[in-house]
Amino acid sequence: QYSFQENGWGAYLAERLVRKCDVVNRGISGYNTRWAKLILPRLVTENTSADSIVAVTIFFGANDSALKELNPKQHVPLEEYAANLKSMVQYLKSVDITADRIILITPPPLQESAWEKACRAKGDKLNRCNATTGQYAQACVQVARECGTDVLDLWTLMQKNQDFSSYLSDGLHLSTKGNSFLAAQLWSRLENKLSALPSLLPYWRDVDHTNPEASLL
Repeated sequence: QYSFQENGWGAYLAERLVRKCDVVNRGISGYNTRWAKLILPRLVTENTSADSIVAVTIFFGANDSALKELNPKQHVPLEEYAANLKSMVQYLKSVDITADRIILITPPPLQESAWEKACRAKGDKLNRCNATTGQYAQACVQVARECGTDVLDLWTLMQKNQDFSSYLSDGLHLSTKGNSFLAAQLWSRLENKLSALPSLLPYWRDVDHTNPEASLL
């Protein structure tokens, strides 16, 4: 949901692809794969023209990996999380969106001290831990391998920088730097597919002003 805020990774992609294709954001704050699996057919219907879709990203795990005893509403068991991801990929394939157009994104790492501070400010205890999030990230990578899709292992990539806290605004959600990092990593996977897309309409200087219909219709 926050990917279209100022400096968000979705906004970055939309800017890169302006007049080439529309970037459709269906991220919903706080949701997990259990809920997303149910609403996916409403977001991408059977009547959707698969030929018009060049890429789909599926980005879940930060909420699913919440600790059950402290956050039972968002928590989804690890095996169910993997099964839900697989189910979503299979649904997309069933409406003719091929595996080479699907990219799974793992949850980012959790910076526990910062997130604990955010939790305590709300009167809560620390309700996630990075090691558990890592298990969900590994499951996401495995699902991608089994389903033949691409995967962006954000959890691993971000921790190659030992101090990954700057990628997160509160220990959980992406900061401006984290959004830029995700956008750059994702664009490197999409650029070959998408940068060659033709412009939807001609550049204004190329429009025949004496007969615009010839250029625009």
